[in-house]
Amino acid sequence: MVGLEFVCPTGQGARSSAAKMTSRVPSYLEKDEDEEEEEDEEEMINATEVKMSQIVMPCHSNHRQELSVGQLLKWMDSTACLSAERHAGSPCVTASMDDIHFEHTISVGQVVNIKAKVNRAFNTSMEVGIQVSCEDLFSDRHWRVCHAYATFVTQRTNTGQKVILKPIIPHTQKEQVEYSLAAERRRVRMVHDDIIKDLLSHGSDQQVDNLTVGNAVAAEKTRVESVELVLPPHANHQVNTFGGQIMAWMVNVAMIAASRLCQAHPTLRTIDMFTFRGPSQVGDRLLLRAIVNNAFKNSMEVGVRAEAYQEEGSNRHINSAFMTFEVLDNHGKPCTLPRIRPEPLEGERRFQEAIARKKIRLDRKYIISCKQSDIPLSVPWDPTNQVYLSYNNVSALKMLAARNCWRLSSEKDKVHLYTLEQKSMLSFRVQAEVHVPADRAFGLLAELSNRPSWDKHYQ
Repeated sequence: MVGLEFVCPTGQGARSSAAKMTSRVPSYLEKDEDEEEEEDEEEMINATEVKMSQIVMPCHSNHRQELSVGQLLKWMDSTACLSAERHAGSPCVTASMDDIHFEHTISVGQVVNIKAKVNRAFNTSMEVGIQVSCEDLFSDRHWRVCHAYATFVTQRTNTGQKVILKPIIPHTQKEQVEYSLAAERRRVRMVHDDIIKDLLSHGSDQQVDNLTVGNAVAAEKTRVESVELVLPPHANHQVNTFGGQIMAWMVNVAMIAASRLCQAHPTLRTIDMFTFRGPSQVGDRLLLRAIVNNAFKNSMEVGVRAEAYQEEGSNRHINSAFMTFEVLDNHGKPCTLPRIRPEPLEGERRFQEAIARKKIRLDRKYIISCKQSDIPLSVPWDPTNQVYLSYNNVSALKMLAARNCWRLSSEKDKVHLYTLEQKSMLSFRVQAEVHVPADRAFGLLAELSNRPSWDKHYQ
């Protein structure tokens, strides 16, 4: 016997652009909402939770007396690693760091508060949620800076065996939501490359032919190469190159590439997923390459590649990342950037891939990030974003279904109708029980490729 639930949010001004796949998380599902209800839950301390507080000193800052993103990434990675190892009881290494959007900067003299805890453990990997906030000691103000999700994997034992992780048991409503969404985020990571290929296969509206004249800057002028020698201070407690240090070096070369395009001091806004493809040790030379892939009206994407090598031997590709920069004027508003003229072949490929990644970022912003008043309540479905929107729809509905304020309105023939009314939104949840063998139900729901057999709207 399997329980089936259908959840539908509605409300003032709600719109649907298609009868197929459109969704956006309502404003009352934003993380800042219902904080009073969550305060009681926060009293239950998660056993994997680790907190770090650092005061920003001049040695941590950039030319604007603001905390450098590289230093912040070091602290974030270190805190997350301690949380992962607390749960695993064994050494862990960073496998990836999900997209990060930096909402605010941090100035010298302010305090950075970082909190990390394991959201879910799989077989030999786990997702660690990281929250970064800033504290002004003189005004007693607090504000959120960014949040991120990192994936850590356990290292093999001395006998070569894998460490199997014990499961995480969520206790609070918020932990249950994060536990559920961790599986969806894991699926998105696994299909990210396929989504990019799917977007590219449908072509792009932006052509490179018209960028050969005018004020377009040749991408070659933004190319940066730098070599770093990994010394003992750059290594972690496992004698591998500290993941946060590699991230910091990558941010540094990306900043230089962005500066060469705009001839100004750029501000880092987002970092697409860091993926660690292999380890690096003390004594390695890290070759860091960066170039501006594409420049949009107010932002630019810089691609960074990190390779490790010894004095003898071939280079090993250990990391790649894509970073989005803006240039702000004296009023904090983004400036218009010059266009970029990509190099032939590989440069044009990177140019088009940057457009696809921007589309994914915008879809994500529409679905899970913005306030209701800023954007429409739905994102139009089309074949180029069906997979991505599908996963985000599942995430949005799981967040909605996990709320504990549902009220039973009616019951008939073992079908239960629940309602949830918050602010200007009214949601309905229909719950029914059907007799289906468990293995059949799991097989249908576990794999996206099986979805057409039970969802007639999904192509």
